[in-house]
Amino acid sequence: MSSIVRGWKQLLTFCVVLLAIAGCSSVPSLDENPWQVIELPTESNLLDITFADDLQHGWLVGSQGTLLKSDDGGQTWQEQQLDLPQREQVRLSSVSFAGDEGWVVGEPAVILHTEDGGETWSRITISAELPGEPRTIVALGSNQAEMTTTVGAIYRTEDGGQNWKAMVQDAAGVMRNISRSPDGGYVAVSSRGNFYSTWEPGQDEWQSFQRNTSRRLQNMGYDPQGHLWLLARGGQVQLTKADNPEEWTEPMYPEFATSWGLLDLAYRTDQELWVAGGSAQLLYSPDRGKNWYKDRDVEKIPANFYRVKFFSPETGFVIGQRGILLKYAGSQAIAPTG
Repeated sequence: MSSIVRGWKQLLTFCVVLLAIAGCSSVPSLDENPWQVIELPTESNLLDITFADDLQHGWLVGSQGTLLKSDDGGQTWQEQQLDLPQREQVRLSSVSFAGDEGWVVGEPAVILHTEDGGETWSRITISAELPGEPRTIVALGSNQAEMTTTVGAIYRTEDGGQNWKAMVQDAAGVMRNISRSPDGGYVAVSSRGNFYSTWEPGQDEWQSFQRNTSRRLQNMGYDPQGHLWLLARGGQVQLTKADNPEEWTEPMYPEFATSWGLLDLAYRTDQELWVAGGSAQLLYSPDRGKNWYKDRDVEKIPANFYRVKFFSPETGFVIGQRGILLKYAGSQAIAPTG
């Protein structure tokens, strides 16, 4: 009996130590929380957000065929009704506008097009031979758009979606995520996170690379100059060097003791960046990762943060589970606690 009691005491002590480690963090806090929680008329998981050039008219998409519109810079949102069969099963993953012309894609196999600022939407017919499901889309101008699929196929239309031209000869395989650079290139992370691929305009095929870390990749993207960044399992961040975009910096662990996943990264300015992740985690660096600070005012929000996007230094959003939307309300550089 004494051995059993001793075993339970050891287990209890171990659990207490784990809780203490999980509850402690050496990352300093921000002095102020620059994010405002926005009420939305949905509890669907949000997946993408975009704004027109005036930064007043915005659109949100997500699971259950969710499409929301804002006319006041993202302060209030109204649900747009879409005529989609089995709408609750539709996952809208990407939205993009150029002027009044907009595009939305998702799965299972849906492409929507509007020419009147989202007042009405038409559904574009998709070939049954399309490799994969539509994943992302970007509006490029009048009747022009570029779409990717879940297996890395890239297509472009110049006639409003009636015809699509393949930009690569072969798909790259099932992708975890895919991001577009400022000059039209792409980086995609494989579904298992063991390699990544890049494509530049004019290339016939994707170029694949083994990850430069022992940890599996979670997400990759581009900074404002078109240089790569990556997030890996276990809270790892890496950037390419500012003076040599072909070389990676040493891995950074903004909060080493935690095990939650980092899911997305965005630059507010050329130097300031934000990282969003699971369990309502928001991390901030004012100097390209040299120093890190945590926004603890948002930790009690019951959601994972999927994406963080800035459309200007003053216009940014964090989107996540169950209709959670945060709007950037800061107007000056944040003064962190030392």
